[in-house]
Amino acid sequence: MNDDSQGAAGRTPGGDPAKDHEPRLFDRVLAAFGLRSAPSFRDDLEDALAERGAESEFSPREREMLKNVLGLRGRRVDDVMVPRADIVAAPLDTTLGELLRMFRTAGHSRLPVYGDTLDDPRGMVHIRDFLDHLAAKAETVPASRRRKLPAGAPDLGKVDLSMTLGTAKILRPVLYAPPSMPALDLLAKMQTTRTHMALVIDEYGGTDGLVSIEDLVEIVVGDIEDEHDLDDAPMVAAAEDGHFVADARASLEEFSAVTKVELGTDEIAEEVDTIGGYIVTLAGRVPVRGEIVAGPQDLEFEVLDADPRRIKKIRVHRRSQEPAASVGDAASPPPPAPGKPANDA
Repeated sequence: MNDDSQGAAGRTPGGDPAKDHEPRLFDRVLAAFGLRSAPSFRDDLEDALAERGAESEFSPREREMLKNVLGLRGRRVDDVMVPRADIVAAPLDTTLGELLRMFRTAGHSRLPVYGDTLDDPRGMVHIRDFLDHLAAKAETVPASRRRKLPAGAPDLGKVDLSMTLGTAKILRPVLYAPPSMPALDLLAKMQTTRTHMALVIDEYGGTDGLVSIEDLVEIVVGDIEDEHDLDDAPMVAAAEDGHFVADARASLEEFSAVTKVELGTDEIAEEVDTIGGYIVTLAGRVPVRGEIVAGPQDLEFEVLDADPRRIKKIRVHRRSQEPAASVGDAASPPPPAPGKPANDA
């Protein structure tokens, strides 16, 4: 079979073979001289995953993970970080007793430790180092108590829970990363340094957020939940009265998908990522609890929970339509006299 017969299969009837081959041959010549970049394997793979035929080659889960891997190059640290307002951290003067309660309620195995503020990080404390410290202090059992304890049992009564983190010396260093750092580079740095937590530092040296290695892995494999993770409520949910209740951290895309109200088309939406940020920008300040902020498309945002720094929870509903005659009620005719029909002229 010659070259002409191979090209004929993909040619429309009556087409010119020379014209059909000319664009492809011209592209190859330009690529050979470095005047045009040849299609990359990445582009070919992205196209292959987008084609319908890929469903027979890869399972839906495999396709999703491959797409996530290809998209990892374009993700930055600030795309995956936990914002500063949501960081659970311990002050340096926290006692071991207080730290024990924090680990119980926080649900994390690592906590950043700071001095005066989060802008003064001192390291992190790992729950394993904390338990090792408690066990080491409890191993020595005085002779007077040996008869009351099983053989080899640690004496937790010897642990001084009033000791602070600063004197316990169980802190480990953390990594620091700028918001613009590629997420893949931070993942590689965490692997080489065997440090699974990084603080995101802004241009002024302040703490902007936090990233764990789990946050980076979840970009590829999706959410990772363990035995202690509770079922999270949806970020945006419809209420029985037709309103919507939303976590202020919900993204504008998630809000629009649930409420069918598109907020990503105005100038405000270009500057923020969350519905809480949208409302703060719309109001020009942080609204207080109970305040109602008028939004676009007859929307009203009622602040259900907030603190001086941020909005936490909102209710979304449409503005009620006022009756047309409500303004002129004073000029309406008086009620008819007794015994006279209302429609009597």
